Amino acid sequence: MEGRLVTAPQLSIAPFTATILGSPRIGPNRELKRATERYWAGRIDQSELAAVAAGLRRDTWAALAAGGLDSIPVNTFSYYDQILDTAVLLGALPPRVKTVADPFDRYFAAARGTDEIPPLEMTKWFDTNYHYIVPEIGPDIEFGLSPEKVLSELTEAQEQGISARPVIIGPITFLALSKPVDGAAAPIERLDELVPLYIDLLQQLSAAGAQWVQIDEPVLVTDIVANPAELAERTYAALSAATERPSIFVATYFGALDAALPALARTGVEAIGVDLVAGGDNAVAAVPELAGTLLVAGVVDGRNIWRTDLRAALGRLAALLGSAKAVAVSTSCSTLHVPYTLDPETELDDALRSWLSFGVEKVSEVAILARALREGPQAVEAEIASSDRAIASRKSDPRLRNGDVRARLQSILAAGDGRGPAETRREQQNARLHLPDLPTTTIGSYPQTTEIRKARAALRAGEIDQVEYTKDMRAEVASVIKLQEELGLDVLVHGEPERNDMVQYFAEQLDGFFATQNGWVQSYGSRCVRPPILFGDVSRQKPMTVEWATYAQSLTHKPVKGMLTGPVTILAWSFVRDDQPLADTANQIALAIRDETVDLEAAGIAIIQVDEPALRELLPLRSKDKGDYLSWAVGAFRLSTSGVSDATQIHTHLCYSEFGEVIGAIADLDADVTSIEAARSHMEVLDDLNAVGFSSSVGPGVYDIHSPRVPGTAEIAESLRAALKAVPAQRLWVNPDCGLKTRGVDEVTASLRNLVAATAQVRSES
Repeated sequence: MEGRLVTAPQLSIAPFTATILGSPRIGPNRELKRATERYWAGRIDQSELAAVAAGLRRDTWAALAAGGLDSIPVNTFSYYDQILDTAVLLGALPPRVKTVADPFDRYFAAARGTDEIPPLEMTKWFDTNYHYIVPEIGPDIEFGLSPEKVLSELTEAQEQGISARPVIIGPITFLALSKPVDGAAAPIERLDELVPLYIDLLQQLSAAGAQWVQIDEPVLVTDIVANPAELAERTYAALSAATERPSIFVATYFGALDAALPALARTGVEAIGVDLVAGGDNAVAAVPELAGTLLVAGVVDGRNIWRTDLRAALGRLAALLGSAKAVAVSTSCSTLHVPYTLDPETELDDALRSWLSFGVEKVSEVAILARALREGPQAVEAEIASSDRAIASRKSDPRLRNGDVRARLQSILAAGDGRGPAETRREQQNARLHLPDLPTTTIGSYPQTTEIRKARAALRAGEIDQVEYTKDMRAEVASVIKLQEELGLDVLVHGEPERNDMVQYFAEQLDGFFATQNGWVQSYGSRCVRPPILFGDVSRQKPMTVEWATYAQSLTHKPVKGMLTGPVTILAWSFVRDDQPLADTANQIALAIRDETVDLEAAGIAIIQVDEPALRELLPLRSKDKGDYLSWAVGAFRLSTSGVSDATQIHTHLCYSEFGEVIGAIADLDADVTSIEAARSHMEVLDDLNAVGFSSSVGPGVYDIHSPRVPGTAEIAESLRAALKAVPAQRLWVNPDCGLKTRGVDEVTASLRNLVAATAQVRSES
């Protein structure tokens, strides 16, 4: 299609030069997390929670303006999730949630559920570790605009004197990430219904004084929808043709737009954002239509924590100047995915610190590059020289390479040893374990109680020593073992009280990693994680979990699972070195985990669980790249688990992802037992597994642990009966969806008691 699709001229609002695509909202010291959890517990009211939120927004905007940005994203704040916010904006909450009268509690009911209302599903945001709430689009959903949140935050920012740019999720991305229910067609089929609402919203934002609006369409860099270029051109031609609107900035990230870039450029939008980090140098090809468009160049990595090579970035920006009407500097995506600032990281050595850039530092990098474009490189000569020194230091540091690890890994991979056939393993394991049909277990962690957190804080503060801490944690392990025996579970876990996080715990014991002091990022809702920094070759110096597993096993005659985190998940939930292929780093981690499984087996542990909840998370967004990833990801898992005998039962666990695209890879992991999230999706995954000939044992989660509600015995029994239609009792395990770390002791006890009772009931029916 030649030329633009609209006759209305582009607006003449002045372009901006320096921005970021979004910012974190949890607070530099997790203020929002604490306030939200106090609200849920009834210790503060809505006005007190709202006051904390308003303060965080105010401080964020002021810091961004002081950092040198001339366009500040607003409406990136969320009490839980931006896709859930968009569902509220568009009137797309399901009927069961709308029964909650109070809007605030209705919002949280959608995210977390109540005793009577199941929550919406939750899954990963593209290939990140952030989780979003999946909208349900059924025939009874009637879209309607409720713009109060975005308008109020725009007003807040304007009253603060901020050059505010409201940010909203685009209609294509919203519908593409939604789920059809009750026999509805694919939600993307309803795109034309949303376009008038977005036009209405644009006009209301313009009337409220917004000069620019950012519409996020990351789905355009993926293969999630068919014909993304056609959808983009049709949608944004219509939106840009609207009268009395702000200038439109379509932001994309996590990959290259490919054909969608010229398609967007042919519409009347005033700016297009491209991710030059994930998309690479080809993210912006020669596109004649860009001559009339502001190109927002994402050259500062918004997802990883490595310092920007300013000299190289400036060269890339200079090369773009002839392609577009103007070039603005930006992060590649929202800084939601990185910690707030390096300032609290006082334990970093000078060399490592010089290599890093967190959120505040990335804003500074954006401002430096924008100034260099305006005034020339000589204006920031000192900053570029500092960047040069850091880049050179990182390349030459001896900690990045360990020759012994590389040689040993090459030798093991060349040998190609593996475990025996699945049926042979099953026979040996049955003879060793003597488990009943429908064996019951949990995924690994038990509630991290106030007492556990206090002990960990006391250890960090030097108020108790390691001996006293270990004594306290052993007491917790004994308590958890006793509880599981009283409840009647068949396979026990030690509860992981000694672990601060399922990745950080291992990173702190492996060479090649560094754990931050305050590097928190949001995973979902109020759940925050502190990803470690993986900067060099990985090696294990000594056993990491054997002492805890063997102590727990000494307290019971029932089998206790050894609990490990898999190589792909450690990779995905860390800030990873970017100077070698991910596959090489994954294999180094796998070698360390392999050594741990061998030591656990030697210590008498008969069941070892190697969790890979992030297997789907790292899946490339383009179909052409997925096969290579799945090959090395599966290979790394099998490397980590192939050092033990056939009589040792290997479990794995996967959760909170859309599994359809990796279902074959789940089978290829060749674990003896796979536990998998299934409660929110009502066991749908089992049919997918059967379709690829999955013949190992499986434990579909029978209740959702991310909701505070306690499932009843009848509800769990119904889930089990549904699972038995797809999996025979001899291969079906019974377990929750995920670990129990974030739940309270009373609700966990009640839920597991119901799980055991439901299992007994269903066993008696066969």
